[in-house]
Amino acid sequence: MKEEGRRTIIRFSLRGKLIFFFFRRIQLMKTRAFNISKEAVWSAYKRVKANRGSAGVDEVSLKEFDKDLKNNLYKLWARMCSGSYMPPPVLLVEIPKKDGGVRPLGIPTVSDRIAQTVVKQALETDLDKLFHEDSYGYRPGKSAIDAIGKCRSRCWQYNWVVDLDIKGFFNNIPHDLLLKALERHTSVRWHLLYIKRWLSAPVQQKDGSLHTSEKGTPQGAVVSPLLANLFLHYCMDKWLTLNYPKCPFERYADDAVIHCRTETEAKSLMESLSQRLKDCGLELHPEKTKVVYCKDGKRKGDYEIKSFDFLGYGFQPRLCRSKTGMSFVSFTPAISKKSQKHILEKVRESKQLQQSQSDLVSIAEELNPKLRGWINYYGKYRKSKLDQILSLVDIRIARWARKKYKKLHGSIQMSLKWVGKVKKSMPNLFVHWRVKPCTTSG
Repeated sequence: MKEEGRRTIIRFSLRGKLIFFFFRRIQLMKTRAFNISKEAVWSAYKRVKANRGSAGVDEVSLKEFDKDLKNNLYKLWARMCSGSYMPPPVLLVEIPKKDGGVRPLGIPTVSDRIAQTVVKQALETDLDKLFHEDSYGYRPGKSAIDAIGKCRSRCWQYNWVVDLDIKGFFNNIPHDLLLKALERHTSVRWHLLYIKRWLSAPVQQKDGSLHTSEKGTPQGAVVSPLLANLFLHYCMDKWLTLNYPKCPFERYADDAVIHCRTETEAKSLMESLSQRLKDCGLELHPEKTKVVYCKDGKRKGDYEIKSFDFLGYGFQPRLCRSKTGMSFVSFTPAISKKSQKHILEKVRESKQLQQSQSDLVSIAEELNPKLRGWINYYGKYRKSKLDQILSLVDIRIARWARKKYKKLHGSIQMSLKWVGKVKKSMPNLFVHWRVKPCTTSG
């Protein structure tokens, strides 16, 4: 009897659990206004995890988020499915710019970055097919170096360039026009709902106050680059293709150059584009936007402005040498002066180089990731210019050695000789020591 009673209790217990889960399932289905898969949230989390990033207004880092990962992701998924997910405020962080100003970045929370990535992944493939082939920023399979290479070849084909700078682009994108463009390419309710909420999410200032705006999308937000490309596709790229089909361009986010055959054409285009951007709620920077003559050895005439910067490279006339050894003047890119200054500032900021108790291995571990990135990017064109800057890294190491070793307290020349000996004995210690210096001028 006892055994039979126990079986009855177990049977009713299992039946109760099944009934509970059944009604729980029905309740969840009723609350799921949107069909968002758990796999989409998990995929978005992995992308956010790979990109790292700092904490937002809630001060929850990725490490803290991972401590209760399963529960955090489930809550986010459930809220997005029900339509109840509300983005928290964005944390304002000001990043120093190469020109001395600051760039305002909006840092979302970890969970918000995941939510934005869910929407971005759902939209990205279809929208990317729409964009112009010469739009390079934040797109799969395209890079800033690709834009530099295309700009380089076109400067050899076209005499003039319009060097564009859109004033405060990310902060001034009109929400109504952006959403109008978005609605042309998606009718999925949760795409539009959450993007509207992200656009209207407040920004938390340094003093803790909240600021909302009817325009702009924060730099630092996951969806911002995709939305920016969509806006500029209609605002500029498509307009240029229709009105100036013989003037090709390269654009990386809001940084762009347009190639023209004559000075008259360049000035006319700049004026027309300025009006077009005003109609779209944007403005060309009056001082940074200019018409540039791509001077080389074959092009006659001389003009005041013969150089421009694009994506960290400086384009200007330079003395080059052909494969046969002949010298000639070509309009080519090399690391810009602003980028050179930026590299030296980053080296000066090295914590290991500022401490005499450090050792070379620790210094190398700190600097090598940065050195590798600079070499891979700025070493693509006219690497000899980059080598000149990297040689100053050795001088900085020599100054550190003078402070550390008494026998080197004399002249800087003694310290540089010491660096030279270390370089011979440990040629793989620093990344720039491993790379053979460029001897050509091309």
